[in-house]
Amino acid sequence: MTYIAMGPGALDYLPCRYGTSKLLFRGPRRKLDRPYIAFVGGTETYGRFIEKPFSKLVEDETGQRCVNFGCMNAGIDVFSRDPYIPMATVGAMITVVQVMGAQNMTNRFYSVHPRRNDRFVAPSDLLKTIYREIDFSEFHFNKHMLTTLKKVSPDRFETIHKELQSAWVARMRLLVGQMRGKVILLWFADHPPSEGVLPCDGLGEDPLFVTRAMIDEISPYVTSVVVVVPSKAAREEGTEGMVFTPLEAHIAQGLPNVCAHEEAAAAVAQAIAALG
Repeated sequence: MTYIAMGPGALDYLPCRYGTSKLLFRGPRRKLDRPYIAFVGGTETYGRFIEKPFSKLVEDETGQRCVNFGCMNAGIDVFSRDPYIPMATVGAMITVVQVMGAQNMTNRFYSVHPRRNDRFVAPSDLLKTIYREIDFSEFHFNKHMLTTLKKVSPDRFETIHKELQSAWVARMRLLVGQMRGKVILLWFADHPPSEGVLPCDGLGEDPLFVTRAMIDEISPYVTSVVVVVPSKAAREEGTEGMVFTPLEAHIAQGLPNVCAHEEAAAAVAQAIAALG
């Protein structure tokens, strides 16, 4: 049955830092003095509510040391601008990079928090000109702000949508270009990459705004692309085996569960084996 701890901080993630980075990563802290596989990504890679995230399962499967550089609520900006992580991934023989959403990046229209990329900081003059009727001081998170802009004017929002997609491709090329070993690009979501049509209501599903065509643009710059969409059997397990407090239950329901992490680990381990 699902285990729900009643006290604060249901699962000890053993948060740790590496080198000069100010980011907190999933622990335990690992030594980087011998060959290792690096995992770079957001909340899914971090493994929120999961005792053994897919990076740890890959380590168990392959016998290779795996270092989890997953960061809660991270976007591409966290890793491309961090002073230490590019150096750490240069030292990795393989780096697994999770596909993260396009909304959590500083761009021509707005800036985000340098470490909590999901947090909205400020609009640019260009965005304030396009949406003169909006009071941007009301927003603290990117999704809230973007949802409001789309609702106010879907036509004007399309310009922002295209900018975010273009910025995502450029930023991903920059990120993977800093890595010297083999790179596996990992799509880990409850649906396959979309064809790019925005829904009539809302913004769509995470990773936001990332399409199959965008991944195709990045694929020449990585060694392989792995797409993991949890099976029906995995989805039916719900929050079975996840560790969270009662107040976190609604968040846990929206994140990959234990079975999904197992399927991701199997797919990544297979891709690693194929690299020889």
